Amino acid sequence: MPEITNPTIAVLLPCYNEEITIGKVVRDFRTALPSATVYVYDNNSTDRTAEIAAAEGAVVRKEPRQGKGNVIRAMFEDIDADVYVMADGDDTYPADAAPAMVSKVLEGYDMVIGDRLSSTYFQENKRPFHNFGNRLVRGSINGLFGAHVTDIMTGYRAFNFTFVKTYPVLSRGFEVETEMTIHSLNNNLRLFEMPIQYRDRPEGSVSKLDTVGDGIKVMSTIFRMIREYKPLPFFGSIGLILSVIGLVLTSSVTIDFWHTGVVLRFPTLIGAVMLVIAGLLLIVSGIILDVMAKNDRKLFVIDQNRFAFLQRRHD
Repeated sequence: MPEITNPTIAVLLPCYNEEITIGKVVRDFRTALPSATVYVYDNNSTDRTAEIAAAEGAVVRKEPRQGKGNVIRAMFEDIDADVYVMADGDDTYPADAAPAMVSKVLEGYDMVIGDRLSSTYFQENKRPFHNFGNRLVRGSINGLFGAHVTDIMTGYRAFNFTFVKTYPVLSRGFEVETEMTIHSLNNNLRLFEMPIQYRDRPEGSVSKLDTVGDGIKVMSTIFRMIREYKPLPFFGSIGLILSVIGLVLTSSVTIDFWHTGVVLRFPTLIGAVMLVIAGLLLIVSGIILDVMAKNDRKLFVIDQNRFAFLQRRHD
Protein backbone atom coordinates (compact mmCIF):
# COMPACT_ATOMS: atom_id res chain seq x y z
CA MET A 1 0.00 0.00 0.00
CA PRO A 2 1.51 3.37 -1.04
CA GLU A 3 2.26 5.75 1.82
CA ILE A 4 -0.45 8.33 2.42
CA THR A 5 0.79 11.72 3.53
CA ASN A 6 -1.50 13.63 5.89
CA PRO A 7 -4.24 10.99 5.88
CA THR A 8 -7.79 12.04 6.58
CA ILE A 9 -9.29 10.17 9.54
CA ALA A 10 -12.95 9.79 10.42
CA VAL A 11 -14.17 8.54 13.80
CA LEU A 12 -17.62 6.97 13.44
CA LEU A 13 -19.89 6.75 16.48
CA PRO A 14 -23.37 5.27 15.98
CA CYS A 15 -25.53 6.34 18.93
CA TYR A 16 -28.95 5.72 20.41
CA ASN A 17 -29.73 7.35 23.76
CA GLU A 18 -26.14 7.73 25.00
CA GLU A 19 -26.33 11.14 26.71
CA ILE A 20 -24.56 9.84 29.81
CA THR A 21 -21.40 8.80 27.95
CA ILE A 22 -21.27 10.46 24.53
CA GLY A 23 -19.63 13.68 25.74
CA LYS A 24 -16.68 11.81 27.26
CA VAL A 25 -16.37 9.52 24.23
CA VAL A 26 -16.17 12.47 21.81
CA ARG A 27 -13.61 14.25 24.02
CA ASP A 28 -11.49 11.12 24.34
CA PHE A 29 -11.35 10.52 20.59
CA ARG A 30 -10.61 14.18 19.84
CA THR A 31 -7.71 13.95 22.28
CA ALA A 32 -6.42 10.63 20.94
CA LEU A 33 -6.78 11.66 17.27
CA PRO A 34 -6.53 15.48 17.12
CA SER A 35 -6.55 15.57 13.32
CA ALA A 36 -9.63 13.34 12.97
CA THR A 37 -13.20 14.40 12.39
CA VAL A 38 -15.61 12.80 14.87
CA TYR A 39 -18.99 11.89 13.41
CA VAL A 40 -21.92 11.04 15.67
CA TYR A 41 -24.90 9.50 13.91
CA ASP A 42 -27.98 9.88 16.07
CA ASN A 43 -30.35 6.95 15.53
CA ASN A 44 -33.66 8.44 16.74
CA SER A 45 -32.46 9.18 20.28
CA THR A 46 -35.06 10.54 22.69
CA ASP A 47 -32.50 12.13 25.02
CA ARG A 48 -29.80 14.82 24.61
CA THR A 49 -27.26 12.64 22.79
CA ALA A 50 -27.12 14.81 19.66
CA GLU A 51 -27.01 18.09 21.59
CA ILE A 52 -24.16 16.96 23.85
CA ALA A 53 -22.15 15.52 20.96
CA ALA A 54 -22.44 18.73 18.98
CA ALA A 55 -21.38 20.77 22.00
CA GLU A 56 -18.22 18.65 22.28
CA GLY A 57 -17.26 19.38 18.67
CA ALA A 58 -18.60 16.33 16.85
CA VAL A 59 -20.30 16.46 13.47
CA VAL A 60 -23.82 15.23 14.24
CA ARG A 61 -26.04 13.63 11.63
CA LYS A 62 -29.39 11.87 11.82
CA GLU A 63 -30.24 8.38 10.62
CA PRO A 64 -34.00 7.66 10.72
CA ARG A 65 -33.75 3.93 9.92
CA GLN A 66 -33.54 2.21 13.29
CA GLY A 67 -30.73 -0.27 13.88
CA LYS A 68 -26.95 -0.19 14.09
CA GLY A 69 -26.54 -1.85 10.70
CA ASN A 70 -28.59 0.90 9.07
CA VAL A 71 -26.47 3.55 10.78
CA ILE A 72 -23.20 1.98 9.62
CA ARG A 73 -24.56 1.71 6.09
CA ALA A 74 -25.31 5.44 6.10
CA MET A 75 -21.89 6.28 7.57
CA PHE A 76 -20.01 4.24 4.98
CA GLU A 77 -22.03 5.78 2.18
CA ASP A 78 -21.79 9.41 3.33
CA ILE A 79 -18.23 9.82 4.63
CA ASP A 80 -14.99 9.81 2.63
CA ALA A 81 -11.67 9.37 4.44
CA ASP A 82 -8.38 7.51 4.19
CA VAL A 83 -8.90 5.78 7.54
CA TYR A 84 -12.07 5.10 9.49
CA VAL A 85 -12.29 4.26 13.21
CA MET A 86 -15.62 2.87 14.36
CA ALA A 87 -16.57 2.63 18.04
CA ASP A 88 -19.66 2.78 20.22
CA GLY A 89 -20.92 5.80 22.13
CA ASP A 90 -21.19 3.92 25.43
CA ASP A 91 -17.59 4.46 26.62
CA THR A 92 -16.72 0.76 26.65
CA TYR A 93 -13.82 1.07 24.18
CA PRO A 94 -10.60 2.99 24.98
CA ALA A 95 -9.96 5.87 22.60
CA ASP A 96 -6.23 5.75 23.35
CA ALA A 97 -5.99 2.55 21.28
CA ALA A 98 -7.20 4.36 18.16
CA PRO A 99 -3.80 5.80 17.01
CA ALA A 100 -2.26 2.31 16.95
CA MET A 101 -5.25 0.99 15.00
CA VAL A 102 -4.93 3.84 12.50
CA SER A 103 -1.22 3.06 12.08
CA LYS A 104 -2.00 -0.55 11.22
CA VAL A 105 -4.49 0.53 8.56
CA LEU A 106 -1.87 2.85 7.07
CA GLU A 107 0.56 -0.09 7.01
CA GLY A 108 -1.80 -1.84 4.59
CA TYR A 109 -4.40 -3.75 6.57
CA ASP A 110 -7.99 -3.62 5.32
CA MET A 111 -9.54 -3.97 8.78
CA VAL A 112 -8.12 -3.77 12.30
CA ILE A 113 -10.18 -5.51 14.96
CA GLY A 114 -10.22 -4.22 18.54
CA ASP A 115 -9.96 -7.55 20.36
CA ARG A 116 -11.82 -7.43 23.69
CA LEU A 117 -11.77 -11.14 24.44
CA SER A 118 -8.00 -11.42 24.86
CA SER A 119 -7.95 -8.85 27.64
CA THR A 120 -10.67 -7.76 30.08
CA TYR A 121 -13.98 -8.61 28.42
CA PHE A 122 -14.88 -11.70 30.43
CA GLN A 123 -14.04 -9.92 33.68
CA GLU A 124 -15.81 -6.65 32.86
CA ASN A 125 -18.90 -8.02 31.10
CA LYS A 126 -21.45 -9.07 33.72
CA ARG A 127 -23.77 -10.85 31.24
CA PRO A 128 -22.90 -14.57 31.11
CA PHE A 129 -25.10 -15.31 28.10
CA HIS A 130 -23.21 -12.68 26.09
CA ASN A 131 -19.94 -14.42 26.97
CA PHE A 132 -21.38 -17.78 25.92
CA GLY A 133 -22.69 -16.27 22.70
CA ASN A 134 -19.30 -14.79 21.83
CA ARG A 135 -17.64 -18.18 22.26
CA LEU A 136 -20.32 -19.95 20.20
CA VAL A 137 -20.13 -17.48 17.31
CA ARG A 138 -16.33 -17.47 17.35
CA GLY A 139 -16.12 -21.26 17.24
CA SER A 140 -18.69 -21.56 14.45
CA ILE A 141 -17.09 -19.01 12.13
CA ASN A 142 -13.47 -19.97 12.75
CA GLY A 143 -14.33 -23.63 12.18
CA LEU A 144 -16.07 -22.95 8.89
CA PHE A 145 -13.50 -20.56 7.42
CA GLY A 146 -10.39 -22.15 8.94
CA ALA A 147 -9.59 -18.85 10.66
CA HIS A 148 -8.27 -17.82 14.09
CA VAL A 149 -10.14 -14.58 14.78
CA THR A 150 -10.50 -14.07 18.52
CA ASP A 151 -13.23 -11.40 18.68
CA ILE A 152 -15.84 -11.83 15.97
CA MET A 153 -18.44 -9.40 17.34
CA THR A 154 -16.46 -6.40 18.59
CA GLY A 155 -17.74 -2.96 17.67
CA TYR A 156 -14.28 -1.33 17.81
CA ARG A 157 -12.69 -1.49 14.36
CA ALA A 158 -10.63 0.51 11.93
CA PHE A 159 -10.93 0.32 8.13
CA ASN A 160 -9.31 1.64 5.01
CA PHE A 161 -11.16 3.50 2.27
CA THR A 162 -11.43 0.48 -0.02
CA PHE A 163 -13.05 -1.72 2.64
CA VAL A 164 -15.66 0.89 3.51
CA LYS A 165 -16.66 1.54 -0.08
CA THR A 166 -16.81 -2.11 -1.16
CA TYR A 167 -18.45 -3.69 1.91
CA PRO A 168 -22.18 -4.32 1.31
CA VAL A 169 -23.99 -3.69 4.60
CA LEU A 170 -27.04 -5.98 4.59
CA SER A 171 -27.73 -6.42 8.31
CA ARG A 172 -29.92 -3.87 10.03
CA GLY A 173 -29.03 -4.40 13.68
CA PHE A 174 -26.21 -5.47 15.99
CA GLU A 175 -25.42 -8.53 13.88
CA VAL A 176 -23.56 -6.24 11.47
CA GLU A 177 -20.20 -6.84 13.19
CA THR A 178 -20.51 -10.58 12.65
CA GLU A 179 -21.38 -9.91 9.01
CA MET A 180 -18.25 -7.75 8.64
CA THR A 181 -16.01 -10.49 9.94
CA ILE A 182 -17.52 -13.20 7.72
CA HIS A 183 -17.31 -10.88 4.70
CA SER A 184 -13.61 -10.25 5.40
CA LEU A 185 -12.75 -13.93 5.87
CA ASN A 186 -14.67 -14.99 2.78
CA ASN A 187 -12.85 -12.45 0.60
CA ASN A 188 -9.41 -13.09 2.13
CA LEU A 189 -8.95 -9.50 3.30
CA ARG A 190 -5.99 -8.35 5.36
CA LEU A 191 -7.05 -8.46 9.01
CA PHE A 192 -5.14 -7.51 12.14
CA GLU A 193 -6.37 -8.11 15.69
CA MET A 194 -5.24 -5.69 18.38
CA PRO A 195 -6.03 -6.48 22.04
CA ILE A 196 -7.80 -3.60 23.79
CA GLN A 197 -8.88 -2.99 27.37
CA TYR A 198 -12.64 -3.37 27.34
CA ARG A 199 -14.66 -1.87 30.19
CA ASP A 200 -18.31 -2.38 31.02
CA ARG A 201 -20.82 0.44 30.71
CA PRO A 202 -20.69 3.03 33.51
CA GLU A 203 -23.48 3.08 36.03
CA GLY A 204 -26.65 4.62 34.66
CA SER A 205 -25.86 3.72 31.05
CA VAL A 206 -28.27 1.08 29.74
CA SER A 207 -27.35 -1.50 27.10
CA LYS A 208 -29.57 -1.67 24.00
CA LEU A 209 -28.71 -5.33 23.43
CA ASP A 210 -31.39 -7.99 23.71
CA THR A 211 -29.45 -11.12 24.67
CA VAL A 212 -31.92 -13.62 23.21
CA GLY A 213 -33.31 -11.56 20.33
CA ASP A 214 -29.95 -10.27 19.09
CA GLY A 215 -28.43 -13.70 19.60
CA ILE A 216 -31.04 -15.23 17.31
CA LYS A 217 -30.36 -12.51 14.73
CA VAL A 218 -26.61 -13.16 14.89
CA MET A 219 -27.04 -16.92 14.44
CA SER A 220 -29.48 -16.38 11.56
CA THR A 221 -26.94 -14.04 9.95
CA ILE A 222 -24.26 -16.74 10.26
CA PHE A 223 -26.64 -19.31 8.77
CA ARG A 224 -27.51 -17.02 5.86
CA MET A 225 -23.93 -16.09 5.10
CA ILE A 226 -22.74 -19.70 5.27
CA ARG A 227 -25.46 -20.56 2.77
CA GLU A 228 -24.32 -17.72 0.48
CA TYR A 229 -20.54 -17.88 0.92
CA LYS A 230 -20.08 -21.65 1.40
CA PRO A 231 -22.89 -23.16 -0.72
CA LEU A 232 -21.11 -26.40 -1.61
CA PRO A 233 -20.47 -27.52 1.99
CA PHE A 234 -23.93 -26.27 3.01
CA PHE A 235 -26.05 -27.86 0.28
CA GLY A 236 -23.63 -30.70 -0.39
CA SER A 237 -23.71 -31.96 3.20
CA ILE A 238 -27.52 -31.88 3.29
CA GLY A 239 -27.68 -33.60 -0.08
CA LEU A 240 -25.18 -36.24 0.99
CA ILE A 241 -27.19 -37.05 4.13
CA LEU A 242 -30.43 -37.40 2.13
CA SER A 243 -28.72 -39.55 -0.49
CA VAL A 244 -27.23 -41.88 2.10
CA ILE A 245 -30.60 -42.30 3.84
CA GLY A 246 -32.23 -43.03 0.47
CA LEU A 247 -29.57 -45.56 -0.48
CA VAL A 248 -29.90 -47.36 2.86
CA LEU A 249 -33.68 -47.63 2.43
CA THR A 250 -33.26 -48.73 -1.20
CA SER A 251 -30.77 -51.39 -0.10
CA SER A 252 -33.23 -52.79 2.44
CA VAL A 253 -35.93 -53.08 -0.25
CA THR A 254 -33.40 -54.65 -2.64
CA ILE A 255 -32.40 -57.25 -0.04
CA ASP A 256 -36.06 -58.19 0.47
CA PHE A 257 -36.50 -58.50 -3.29
CA TRP A 258 -33.37 -60.68 -3.50
CA HIS A 259 -34.82 -63.13 -0.99
CA THR A 260 -38.46 -63.16 -2.10
CA GLY A 261 -38.41 -62.08 -5.73
CA VAL A 262 -41.16 -59.57 -4.92
CA VAL A 263 -41.02 -55.85 -4.06
CA LEU A 264 -42.81 -55.90 -0.73
CA ARG A 265 -42.54 -52.21 0.19
CA PHE A 266 -43.36 -50.01 -2.77
CA PRO A 267 -43.94 -46.83 -0.67
CA THR A 268 -40.51 -47.26 0.94
CA LEU A 269 -38.90 -47.79 -2.46
CA ILE A 270 -40.57 -44.69 -3.94
CA GLY A 271 -39.63 -42.56 -0.93
CA ALA A 272 -36.05 -43.83 -1.00
CA VAL A 273 -35.62 -43.05 -4.69
CA MET A 274 -37.05 -39.56 -4.14
CA LEU A 275 -34.57 -38.97 -1.29
CA VAL A 276 -31.66 -40.00 -3.52
CA ILE A 277 -32.86 -37.72 -6.32
CA ALA A 278 -33.37 -34.80 -3.91
CA GLY A 279 -29.91 -35.36 -2.44
CA LEU A 280 -28.28 -35.40 -5.87
CA LEU A 281 -30.13 -32.21 -6.85
CA LEU A 282 -28.89 -30.49 -3.69
CA ILE A 283 -25.31 -31.55 -4.41
CA VAL A 284 -25.53 -30.29 -8.00
CA SER A 285 -27.10 -27.04 -6.78
CA GLY A 286 -24.26 -26.64 -4.29
CA ILE A 287 -21.69 -27.06 -7.08
CA ILE A 288 -23.42 -24.48 -9.29
CA LEU A 289 -23.82 -21.97 -6.43
CA ASP A 290 -20.19 -22.52 -5.42
CA VAL A 291 -19.06 -21.50 -8.91
CA MET A 292 -21.26 -18.41 -8.67
CA ALA A 293 -19.83 -17.55 -5.24
CA LYS A 294 -16.30 -17.79 -6.64
CA ASN A 295 -17.27 -15.47 -9.48
CA ASP A 296 -18.67 -13.01 -6.93
CA ARG A 297 -15.31 -13.07 -5.12
CA LYS A 298 -13.55 -12.33 -8.40
CA LEU A 299 -15.83 -9.35 -9.01
CA PHE A 300 -15.19 -8.16 -5.46
CA VAL A 301 -11.43 -8.16 -6.10
CA ILE A 302 -12.01 -6.12 -9.26
CA ASP A 303 -14.11 -3.62 -7.30
CA GLN A 304 -11.41 -3.42 -4.64
CA ASN A 305 -8.77 -2.66 -7.25
CA ARG A 306 -10.99 -0.01 -8.83
CA PHE A 307 -11.58 1.83 -5.55
CA ALA A 308 -7.89 1.56 -4.59
CA PHE A 309 -7.00 3.12 -7.94
CA LEU A 310 -9.50 5.94 -7.43
CA GLN A 311 -8.07 6.62 -3.99
CA ARG A 312 -4.51 6.80 -5.34
CA ARG A 313 -5.59 9.26 -8.02
CA HIS A 314 -7.37 11.37 -5.41
CA ASP A 315 -4.30 11.41 -3.14
